[in-house]
Amino acid sequence: MRPANLNQGIYADFGAGSGAFTLALRELVGLDSTIYAVDKDKYALRELEKAHSARFNTTRNLLLLPNDFSRPLDIPPLDGIVMANSLHFFKDKEKILRHVQTFLKLNGALITVEYNVDSGNLWVPHPLTFETYRVLAPRAGFTEPRLLAKMPSRFLKEFYSAVAYRIE
Repeated sequence: MRPANLNQGIYADFGAGSGAFTLALRELVGLDSTIYAVDKDKYALRELEKAHSARFNTTRNLLLLPNDFSRPLDIPPLDGIVMANSLHFFKDKEKILRHVQTFLKLNGALITVEYNVDSGNLWVPHPLTFETYRVLAPRAGFTEPRLLAKMPSRFLKEFYSAVAYRIE
């Protein structure tokens, strides 16, 4: 589920970095929605702020949080969260997903983008295939994820995107 009017929602990008997915989210939800960009890297968030300003001529309703999303955050209940290439940094993904779902409103959406492999490397230590995610997400309080797309990657075969909704 999602709000009837995406232009009035409250969203977050967990692990926003310099903001490629935050900017894409802004395109979808419009300038009247609030987006929390959460990342430990303050420099990357400054780059995101500059890119957002250049692309949309404003930083209104963009809130930068230099923080670790695996810890408590002072944010309101969210209509949706994007986690693009951030879940694979955690070994205990169920614990992280249970934590993440507490930030969502009931039926709030979690969009995940990950490498579609179950073994990683130094830069992507704990990836998970879509099949693994399909089993994991419901254990963490989400619906069974729906695969949105797969895209080839020169690094670790391919990416997938999926959406799941908070049910607990």
